[in-house]
Amino acid sequence: MQHFPIYFDLAGRRVVVAGNGAFALAKLRLLARTPARLDLYAEAPEADLAAWLADAGIVHYPRQVQARDLEGAALVYAAHGAAGPDDELRKLARAAGVPVNVVDNLEASDFITPAIVDRAPVTVAIGTEGAAPVLARSLKAELEARLPRGLGVLARAAKAFRARAEALPQGRRRRAFWSEYFDRTGPEVLAEVGEGLLDHALADILDRHLRAEPAAGRVDLVGVGPGDPELLTLRARRLIDRADVVIHDRLVTQEVLDLARREAVFINVGKEGFGAAVPQERINALMIEHARAGAHVVRLKGGDATLFARLDEETEALNGAGIDWSVTPGITAASAAAAAVGRSLTRRGRNSELRIITAHDLEGFADHDWRALARPGAVVAIYMGKRAARFVQGRLAMHGADPATPVTLVENASRRDQRIVASRLDRLASDLAQAGLTGPVMILLGLSPAKAAETLPNPVKELA
Repeated sequence: MQHFPIYFDLAGRRVVVAGNGAFALAKLRLLARTPARLDLYAEAPEADLAAWLADAGIVHYPRQVQARDLEGAALVYAAHGAAGPDDELRKLARAAGVPVNVVDNLEASDFITPAIVDRAPVTVAIGTEGAAPVLARSLKAELEARLPRGLGVLARAAKAFRARAEALPQGRRRRAFWSEYFDRTGPEVLAEVGEGLLDHALADILDRHLRAEPAAGRVDLVGVGPGDPELLTLRARRLIDRADVVIHDRLVTQEVLDLARREAVFINVGKEGFGAAVPQERINALMIEHARAGAHVVRLKGGDATLFARLDEETEALNGAGIDWSVTPGITAASAAAAAVGRSLTRRGRNSELRIITAHDLEGFADHDWRALARPGAVVAIYMGKRAARFVQGRLAMHGADPATPVTLVENASRRDQRIVASRLDRLASDLAQAGLTGPVMILLGLSPAKAAETLPNPVKELA
């Protein structure tokens, strides 16, 4: 994000526009919606601009901008549409320390003007960093059609009522009050009887919320899938949006965390195999502490919360503390990895069962029924196997597994930086090392990619 979006208060401020014709007129029409004082510098306004100026109440100076004209200005628009005069004005503005926008010249501008959906005081600004203005206009048109015209009326009534709403404590109770107003009661009252009774509706809602008993804190344990936010369930999205406190694992991506409110408390309790870790007892204590304080805690777990995520330990701790909780499942990494390689985890005539195992547990490398896993046609999804690859490879070889058994390595399944490496059992450890996979890796034993994947030249067979 090169251009940081902010809302600039122009009340009582002066904005300088220099130029002529369509460029200047377009900027003036937009700026005229603000309370700024607008100064236009144009030697001989073209017909359309001159006709509009007559009714707009804009101060017009029939000459070029001089350095003294920029003293105290908040913003400057260079709208000549010609490189020479626009560049001269840009130099004057920067010398005066005033941000300047050169119309249709991103590189020369200090700021850009987004496409705007205006439901004052509600405004939506859409920017593309200058990369795709046509896309910005398309999004603007879509939002114009979706957002009701009465949205601004609801917001103005809410603004006038804000001081009274502060009788509710900040946080979940106050958010619940405003949600009821904006989501249900406000639109209904506006549609049925008009804006005159919005203040009465707000007062009624406030009275009910002040008399209501504060809701007890709770914990939602949410599986957020393998990383792509588009793979979240609708319920998971809703819970993340409502959270007061977000307690998350290391594998939860920033894109998922960005769905939560900025005001939420974020606590990283990430664990890494054979590395630093937050003790499970501490995680349990954090959930209980914040829930007892009345917060809605959302405990985010990568993948599915019910697979290798120590869910039972957390729910048992919450039960012991008398905290209400629920579990929201997510897409597990095994499903995402299989989808990435275009293969089914089960297939008639190949395997009638699927083994999902972890390569190491609390005691170290995990032991399994290796003879069953080594059978021809077996399909095994191996979690947390990156550091245990040589151990897994050796155990399977000892129990008769075919060295040519296909193995597919999927790093960062479903994410934009996903990598797929085609290997086989006798090259598993060496291919993992050679590929240099640094993210979480799902090992699919018994499956080869349906489409072309990365293959590594490695003639060395390493059997532990």
